[in-house]
Amino acid sequence: MPTMIGGLFVYNHKGEVLISRVYRDDIGRNAVDAFRVNVIHARQQVRSPVTNIARTSFFHIKRSNIWLAAVTKQNVNAAMVFEFLLKVIDVMQSYFGKISEENIKNNFVLIYELLDEILDFGYPQNTDTGVLKTFITQQGIKSQTKEEQAQITSQVTGQIGWRREGIKYRRNELFLDVLEYVNLLMSPQGQVLSAHVAGKVVMKSYLSGMPECKFGINDKIVMEAKGKGMSTDDPARSGKPVVVIDDCQFHQCVKLSKFETEHSISFIPPDGEFELMRYRTTKDISLPFRVIPLVREVGRTKMEVKVVLKSNFKPSLLGQKIEVKIPTPLNTSGVQLICLKGKAKYKASENAIVWKIKRMAGMKETQLSAEIELLETDTKKKWTRPPISMNFEVPFAPSGFKVRYLKVFEPKLNYSDHDVIKWVRYIGRSGLYETRC
Repeated sequence: MPTMIGGLFVYNHKGEVLISRVYRDDIGRNAVDAFRVNVIHARQQVRSPVTNIARTSFFHIKRSNIWLAAVTKQNVNAAMVFEFLLKVIDVMQSYFGKISEENIKNNFVLIYELLDEILDFGYPQNTDTGVLKTFITQQGIKSQTKEEQAQITSQVTGQIGWRREGIKYRRNELFLDVLEYVNLLMSPQGQVLSAHVAGKVVMKSYLSGMPECKFGINDKIVMEAKGKGMSTDDPARSGKPVVVIDDCQFHQCVKLSKFETEHSISFIPPDGEFELMRYRTTKDISLPFRVIPLVREVGRTKMEVKVVLKSNFKPSLLGQKIEVKIPTPLNTSGVQLICLKGKAKYKASENAIVWKIKRMAGMKETQLSAEIELLETDTKKKWTRPPISMNFEVPFAPSGFKVRYLKVFEPKLNYSDHDVIKWVRYIGRSGLYETRC
């Protein structure tokens, strides 16, 4: 289903229109007022990002005090409209930084130029900032030589629209970050109720020319392609650990045909920083931390809480930015705390004990004890204990994701794979990491 947008409007917090661009005849000026009255000036807070008014759909996102709304009368794919709106925000930020009323007013000529390029008759076109910046500059459209015009045409219509030719660096470098977010729900007895890792591979490339990169991981991908399971070579035969990826998504530069046939990730990288791939895994997750709670109610005015924290990774590694949030009842009057490591504090505004530890080595154990004093209440309703949540950062990938190789080929310029300096970093962070108590 193609995304067809009738109009795009930008409002400030008062509901004043800063940018108004109508692409199709079925959207009139009354649509601008309808959104202002029914969403921005609504008596009740509008929670949904999609609003239907008189058979017209309004899709909006808000950044600080600026509203960006896409309007259509067609039955469009909502997810694609929001993806497009977020791309519009990215393009604006790459041109003039922070999205603010002042910046929009100062750059409205530029914004109208951009809107004419990225949307044609309501259909999204090229939203790649690298390509847009070759022919739309801060000062407006600059006069191009014939060579530059030919280069722009090949970039807009050609296969490699994400990278221009003639890029040169004194030192060829590649930075690769594997970022993973661990999500967990564990029972008080230590049984894993649900767990998954959402990961992404972020790359910074400073390479000369038009290099082709090949990227290998210890994967055994479990995906369905057109109703058939994809057959993959089993890396486990070599004795090396494998990661089972349930689904993944690639940047447009990746040659999908090679991935499906040879199972290798081959691509010509954009210049600078970009997200190469996203993936999700649900099997064989190495949980970096284990929280063991023990809650004992002593009568109606007292509660004793003991929380043991264990780190389950190599002793040579260090976990950082560790924070454990232990919920307390609403009628808490005072808390006495003893912790063996870090600092703990009762925060009445959050109804929780917040325990912070700067660093913790692997295969270590520490604990916190709390004595909670409660006010007597008339309600007989028992306190439903919310789960204990946790934040952390560890220097490894909890899914077991490993970069096996990263090779660079550039036949035209005189440099080989050995001349490229490569940096690989693994970072594991907490997503929604909870233990019931």
